[in-house]
Amino acid sequence: MDLYQRLGIKRDATEAEVKKAYRSLAKQLHPDRNTDNPNAADRFAQVTQAYDLLSDKDKRARYDRGEIDEDGNPKSPFGGGGYGGPRPGGAPEGFPGGGFDQGQGPDLSDLFEGLFGGAQQGRAGAGGGFSGFGRRSAPPAKGADVAYRLKVPFVDAATMKPQRVTLAGGRTLDLKLPNGVEDGAKIRLSGQGQEGAGGKGDAIVSIEIAGHAFFTRDGNNIRLSLPVTLTEAVLGAKVKVPTPDGPVMLSVPPGSSSGKVLRLKHRGFTDKAGVRGDQLVTLAVDLPASDAALEAFANDWTGGGNPRASLGV
Repeated sequence: MDLYQRLGIKRDATEAEVKKAYRSLAKQLHPDRNTDNPNAADRFAQVTQAYDLLSDKDKRARYDRGEIDEDGNPKSPFGGGGYGGPRPGGAPEGFPGGGFDQGQGPDLSDLFEGLFGGAQQGRAGAGGGFSGFGRRSAPPAKGADVAYRLKVPFVDAATMKPQRVTLAGGRTLDLKLPNGVEDGAKIRLSGQGQEGAGGKGDAIVSIEIAGHAFFTRDGNNIRLSLPVTLTEAVLGAKVKVPTPDGPVMLSVPPGSSSGKVLRLKHRGFTDKAGVRGDQLVTLAVDLPASDAALEAFANDWTGGGNPRASLGV
C-alpha cells in the first residue's frame, strides 16, 4: 500500500485530515492495546512511517512527484535532482553516511549488478563481482527506520525525567532525554527499527513537549504568574511557590507591586552545555471584591502619589 492507503485517506487530504487519520489508527493499533495481535505492531509502524512523511510538506511533495518511496528513500539515483538534492556537507539526501566521499563517485555496484545479472568474470579485474567501476559490492542494506512520536509532560522535560517508550512488537525501554531537548527534537535509537539483510534499522523518536496549566517556557527559563495578597505585597512575606522540582519558599520583598519579577535559580530547562535555566516568577497582587475594610481604608488613604506620572499623564 502507498502512504495514503496506509492512512485510508485521499491524495488531496489536508494536513488536518492526515493528522486525524493517523491519530485514529494509532489509537487502534498501538502495541499496548494489541498485545495478542503481532500484526497490529507492524501496521502501527507502517501508519507511523506514513504520517512521518506526509506530515512533512517537503517530503510529501517529493513523494507525490515520485522522487522518494514509502521509506523516504530516493526511487532512482538518476532522478529527483541528483540523489534527491544535496545535503549539508556534500552528502546526497537519502544515502546514510554520505554518497560522495572526498571527491569520489557514488558506489553504484548494487545497481549495475542488478542490471547485468550479478557477477561478471573476466570483464574487469581479478576480483569477484562486477568490478568495472573499481569497487566491491555494497554490503547488505539495513532494515528500515521506524518513526515514533513521544509526548513528554512539561515537568518531565524540565527535570529530564527518563521516558518509557513502547516500540513495535510491544517491547518497552526507558529513554533518556538529552540536554537541550526541545519540542520537535528527534532521538535515534540504534538497532530498534525493522530487520534487514544487513541488520536492524533504527527507531527515530520525535519529541513533543506538552503544555502546562501554569508554567510557560521562555527559552531555557520557565515563567510563572504568582498571585499574592495585598498584605503580602505591602508588608513582604515568605510564600510557597510551585516549581518543576516541587514547591519551594520564596521571599516577597515589602512594597512589591504587581508585575515585579523574582528569580528562582536553576529551576528551568537544561541547555546543551548542561546548564539549567531559571524560573521567573511574576507577582500579581490579588485584591478581594467587596471587602468593606479594604474599601474604608482606601477612602481614608491619601498616599500613593501619581503612579502614571512617568507616562506624562
